[in-house]
Amino acid sequence: MADRNPIDELPAGARARLRRSACPKWVAPMLATLKEEPFTRKGWLFEPKLDGERCLALRCRADVQLLSRNQKRLNDTYPELVRAFRSQKAERFAVDGEIVTFEGDVTSFSKLQQRMQVRHPPEELLRKIPVWVYAFDLLHFDGYDTRQLPLRNRKELLQKALDFKDPLRFIEHRETAGEAYYREACSKGWEGIIAKNGDSVYVSARSREWLKFKCTKEQEFVIGGYTDPKGQRIGFGALLVGYYEAGKLAYAGKVGTGFDEETLRRLGRQLAQLETRTSPFAAGPSPPRAAHWVKPKLVAQIGFTEWTPEGKLRHPRFLGLRSDKRPEEVVREQ
Repeated sequence: MADRNPIDELPAGARARLRRSACPKWVAPMLATLKEEPFTRKGWLFEPKLDGERCLALRCRADVQLLSRNQKRLNDTYPELVRAFRSQKAERFAVDGEIVTFEGDVTSFSKLQQRMQVRHPPEELLRKIPVWVYAFDLLHFDGYDTRQLPLRNRKELLQKALDFKDPLRFIEHRETAGEAYYREACSKGWEGIIAKNGDSVYVSARSREWLKFKCTKEQEFVIGGYTDPKGQRIGFGALLVGYYEAGKLAYAGKVGTGFDEETLRRLGRQLAQLETRTSPFAAGPSPPRAAHWVKPKLVAQIGFTEWTPEGKLRHPRFLGLRSDKRPEEVVREQ
């Protein structure tokens, strides 16, 4: 007996919302809105917030494409994930997920940097920094656009549509009890949790149907300059970072910690190639005068303890570069 198509197992009301569709070549991602206070609410699903790289996995028969949230092709960076999706029995799908590696039991964006920056990784690096992809949504399956299905049905379909074995994993979720799950996540050292309305459709925009709650304060910032190194330090001293506000780059502070020597060398070379004569900062507090300015092309993930009343970062630390986000998308989150 042939395997039953999981679409046939959907409720009749859900099947009526499916639309025939060719294999998509790209779907802009749905983004969560940052909120401060977690909640408990019937009908909502709560997932761990993973500290990795967003990935859209597209398969159309023999062709498999892994794309970042800003449409950069990731096939050469994560060949083991390409193989995992190509080995699936299903031949037409679009899966939304997150690529991660672990430091102990916790996902680590900083450690993932060692893979994100390398195309065609050697076997030694594949063994040293193994990666997994956690799938959390299904946007297309077997010739149908599934984005108008309620999230709950999309997840049920996703779980049946693919064969989940390492390095491909299905992200688990909790129902209703978001406050307890948030406390558990923070006690385990996770980045936070994501709350999703179980009835929500998939939209290619930032939405309040998906909410994120962070255990630690961190976000992306645009690099607009750097200072000279002092003493035995190599590369550069500190990064000058900011965010966009009403179309202008607002200065947010200096970041001088979180770098190892390899990062100082590599990032130092990148910054030197982007140098410009004028400051890109046009809003916020005044940046230091003794600085090298760069074109605002690089985005960094920065952790910090809080914002000062003057609008600057307190105790910032560098976590890594983000190649999956455009500088003009970076705004103040907290």
